[in-house]
Amino acid sequence: MSDPHQATPAGYRRGARADACPGALTTHEAADGQLARVRVPGGRLRAGQLRELAACAEEFGDGVLHLTSRGNVQLRGLGADAGLADRIAAAGLLPSASHERVRNIVASPLSGLSGGVADVRPLAGELDEAVCARPELASLPGRFLFGLDDGRADVADDRIDACWYALDAGTGALVLAGRDTGLRVPAGRAADALVEAAATFGRVRGDAWQVRELDDRADRIADAVAAQLGSGVGRARQTPRALPRSAEPPLGATRQDDGGWLVVAGITFGAISGAQARTLAGLAGTVTLTPWRSVVVGDIDADAVDTVIAGLDAAGFLLSEGAPEHAVGACIGSPGCAKSRADVRADVSEVMRTAGGALAGAATAAHFSGCERRCGRPRAEHVDVLAEGDGYRVDGNWVPVERLAEALACATNAGGEAAADHGHTARPGRTQQERTGS
Repeated sequence: MSDPHQATPAGYRRGARADACPGALTTHEAADGQLARVRVPGGRLRAGQLRELAACAEEFGDGVLHLTSRGNVQLRGLGADAGLADRIAAAGLLPSASHERVRNIVASPLSGLSGGVADVRPLAGELDEAVCARPELASLPGRFLFGLDDGRADVADDRIDACWYALDAGTGALVLAGRDTGLRVPAGRAADALVEAAATFGRVRGDAWQVRELDDRADRIADAVAAQLGSGVGRARQTPRALPRSAEPPLGATRQDDGGWLVVAGITFGAISGAQARTLAGLAGTVTLTPWRSVVVGDIDADAVDTVIAGLDAAGFLLSEGAPEHAVGACIGSPGCAKSRADVRADVSEVMRTAGGALAGAATAAHFSGCERRCGRPRAEHVDVLAEGDGYRVDGNWVPVERLAEALACATNAGGEAAADHGHTARPGRTQQERTGS
């Protein structure tokens, strides 16, 4: 393994635009201390790794594992480096110091367990090794994201820069920023195709952070992949159609294709305490972190599934789609973030205390943001709740804090209808593009 303390690789700055994405070695200074991000390709963590991350969070930081929308783990509230990198490396979570910020790989979290047309779990490991083996990829932006979709269309959207989308067990489409390029790639060449796409992006990107910011250069990426792989790829006979979209996996227990069971557990604010992490580690040899800040425990025997559910429930995990906490997410807010205009998680918690029952079974989730950056907002349609002054804008309509629970219950159960119809104060709104951050 590379020296975990070596200098940050060149290429993280283009012109005046610095890449501020944190890593396990290059941390970000937040209001609550240093923030480190540990990449977990494919979201899969062994029980021992989960325990070690929990121990690191408790010894070095705020004691919590903060999940991201890419299935990675953030450690917050860190002080001066006292061996964190060494601990992460020893746990097998830092195989390359030079590439640690670009090992961003999301994969269908139920792949190989339930549904899908291909098992992409082995491909995640192959892709991770292939990325680390290409020196030029060390200078990719930390935002560049690889995807492996098993054909259920749960991760192949425009936020995924380069994705292999399974069409059957042996063949997939090369998808760039959510667009099917028409290239057909065997599963055995998936890692090669995605790595070549990333390398080409690095050559043509200019000041772009992600493929979706490119124009015709995206076509150049597909052409370069086809040229590099040669006869290893084919072309679609018909014009590729838009990919379907599928929802996140439902919470609770689900029968696997092989007759076993899996359990998907939600996490309030995507924050796993050390105690919760140890509970998870004691229930499964491997857990999968999802891009929706939930976890998957799979391959459970029929006679053990009730024990797993009871253990997760007792530890405070969410196991029902109707749980009100499942309907609301939030950025870290203040005091953890200096840019936040409110302690959004405290406000959400108060809403849960006073009106949580009204949010049970909400038709649309809501996301609270302390500023316009809207960190952590979900990919799916959601109610946008933005802190402003002594209140919040709920899908663009301002309401005071004391009316927030009412407005939120209305908006989430009405699929995001404006709360202005219910007596809330209308202040000058923003455009739909500004509201969604698109």
